[in-house]
Amino acid sequence: MNPIHSFYDATELAGLGLAKFGADVFISRKASLYFPEKIELGSHVRIDDFCILSGGGGIRIGNYVHIAPLCGLYAGSGIEIADFATLSSRVALYSETDDFSGESMTNPTIPMACKPGYQRGKISIGRHCIIGTGVTILPNVTIGEGTALGAHAFVRQNCPPWSIYAGIPARWVKPRSQALLKFEPLVSSPTRFPPHRP
Repeated sequence: MNPIHSFYDATELAGLGLAKFGADVFISRKASLYFPEKIELGSHVRIDDFCILSGGGGIRIGNYVHIAPLCGLYAGSGIEIADFATLSSRVALYSETDDFSGESMTNPTIPMACKPGYQRGKISIGRHCIIGTGVTILPNVTIGEGTALGAHAFVRQNCPPWSIYAGIPARWVKPRSQALLKFEPLVSSPTRFPPHRP
């Protein structure tokens, strides 16, 4: 164990039972992975302390993705996160959720027959998205490429590409610049920029 950080080493990563993972992957030993055989990670991925990845319906994470501390990915109906995306701390992604209207009973100890309003649907987060701290995303939502979600936004509908959203519920604020795309070839060239280390 490296005393400088709490990330799994290469041998430990191989023993986690992940469906697959690429190069330069850092997962905190303090993160919790459920159904790891349904979790796929690309290269240059970092998952920090106290994150929960529950991969029952499958989690696919691309390249150059950072998941900051205390995030929860509840993937009963699947979650996909594309390349260059960032989840700031305390982000919660719920691909399944109870119905709060009172028409259904709630919580996971209740049989599904008593939960007719239960909601399901895959969550997709596009390339170059940044999800601000404390954001909650509900089932069956797609966050388009390059979109930014402001801190504590509550997202229950699709967000189109290259937009900035904020608020409860999340509302469109303005377009987001695409200038960052010029840096993508530089990031992908390890000869010009060595990989970042925690």
